[in-house]
Amino acid sequence: MNRFPTFVLATMLLCIPVSLTVAESSGEDVALWKAGVSSVKITPEGPAWMAGYAARDKPSDGVEDDLFAKSLVIQDGTGETLVMVTLDLISVPGPLRAHIQDKLKQSHGLASENLLMNCSHTHSGPEIRTTGTALDGLDPERREKAVAYVESLQTKILSSIDAAFIKLAPAKISFQKARAGFAMNRRLPSDTGYRNSPNPEGRVDHDVPLLRVEDTEGAITAIVFGYACHNTTLGFYQMNGDYAGYAQHYIEEAHPGTVAMFMMGCGGDQNPYPRRKLELAKQHGQTLATAVEAGLETPKRPITGSLKMAFATADLEYAEAQTKEELLEQAQSTNKYDQKYAERLLKEMEAGTLISSYPAPVQVVRFGDAVLFVALPGETVVDYSLRIKRENRHQDGPDVWVAGYSNDVFAYIPSLRILQEGGYEAGGAMRYMTTVVQPGAFAPDVEERLMGRVNELIESTAQSTTETDE
Repeated sequence: MNRFPTFVLATMLLCIPVSLTVAESSGEDVALWKAGVSSVKITPEGPAWMAGYAARDKPSDGVEDDLFAKSLVIQDGTGETLVMVTLDLISVPGPLRAHIQDKLKQSHGLASENLLMNCSHTHSGPEIRTTGTALDGLDPERREKAVAYVESLQTKILSSIDAAFIKLAPAKISFQKARAGFAMNRRLPSDTGYRNSPNPEGRVDHDVPLLRVEDTEGAITAIVFGYACHNTTLGFYQMNGDYAGYAQHYIEEAHPGTVAMFMMGCGGDQNPYPRRKLELAKQHGQTLATAVEAGLETPKRPITGSLKMAFATADLEYAEAQTKEELLEQAQSTNKYDQKYAERLLKEMEAGTLISSYPAPVQVVRFGDAVLFVALPGETVVDYSLRIKRENRHQDGPDVWVAGYSNDVFAYIPSLRILQEGGYEAGGAMRYMTTVVQPGAFAPDVEERLMGRVNELIESTAQSTTETDE
């Protein structure tokens, strides 16, 4: 059965096409790019422990919808190459990206700036454990399955990328955008602090940016689209991609032969509402797909020129850690999460391996003069996308696309505002992160450290573009 019915806007949802100021490209456009796209199923075989909700106490009991890794390879006229990988998974652990990048360097001579990985952050997919810290404390069977899945995942991602390289062919690329309205800020102020609850007055980013890839005959081969919202409509025990997975399916069903790729935005403090029912995940997915369809009807902004890319890390420092005495007291807590967190911190402290900062990757990609793409790490909150777009959108300048959850999803990254307000995203979530042991909340300069690196990379790619054009 076709799960994408005639497009109807749900009553609670906003889906508004956004007009661009450039003329639609003509059928005579010369293909200036090469592109190849591929998709591979990454659903675990059999029951597997799931990621995203700490309260889960058993493995999955089925598959409601399959999960995918998708790869888009883009080359400009000079041979400069960008590999974009999207994953229907909770995270992109840094070690996973490092493995993929190392293999691409060996096989294709590609550097860090040539690889962009993003996850949908579905909370209905398998756990991804890539470090000894993350595997610590698991029973042998669960540990073995976790390691085996990651090994299989690495192989499948690389096979998808290789397939995309094989399919490289002349292509036309353009930018379009629309809006969708089911995301809502989830930080509601109360007498006891900020709690996880719908806040209709909170900050949001409803943009749905689109990268449209066509062959020389005008047939769409790939649609890359983004949205800033937690992928948390569902919390049951069946594997699925949540609203982002359904959106991709609906788009692909509406456009046979097209691969749809979802890029999570800065949705760290955004939730889909309403929630908790399968039909709502499908509804949100249909709404996002409808927004994409609306965007495809807007005038195209053709992308010409060349790729300019930059990649670097921002050293994000943590606030002063708790003392050993404080941790020993916390280890006696009746709250199992507080207890376990204190025990992990004490172990790191005694071993002398407790970190004081984290090297957070930042990536900037310029698609000619048309699109400035900023990829941020971690669970970045919406303040970052709003600020970057506010500071970099200029009349006759490039459209600005900001993605979170890219290249290394290791922790929530709050803005200064949220850090000062407190709550889950400000530091409370650190106890649940597993890639590394997070010693606590970030220091007050976290936003300026991250934005400082972003601005440096934006400036460096702008200079290289100017130099090339001259």
